[in-house]
Amino acid sequence: MSYKQKIDDMRSELRVMNKQIPDAMKGFATLSKAVKDNGPLSVKEKEFIALGMALALRCEPCINFHVEALMKAGATREELGDVLAMAIQMAGGPGVMYAGHALACWDELAAE
Repeated sequence: MSYKQKIDDMRSELRVMNKQIPDAMKGFATLSKAVKDNGPLSVKEKEFIALGMALALRCEPCINFHVEALMKAGATREELGDVLAMAIQMAGGPGVMYAGHALACWDELAAE
């Protein structure tokens, strides 16, 4: 399955969850917007932090969403590589495996 398809499928699952627990999901969306729209760090910097955490936590859907968000925020593949290296240093072997997913996702989305 392509990364684009994984992202689309996850969005479909989240839409179903939004209908099931709308107040909780609205609260999460409000929190997400508040942390991205405020503070001294740029959205790109915040997305790099989120990606590093997603790698360390081994959340592939999170990795995919944050790679996509980084592309929209103007990140470069070189910057991505630097963040992946730092995440690998912090996460060890499992970080290497999930960093591979992040780079493959970037390359697939960039080719569209």
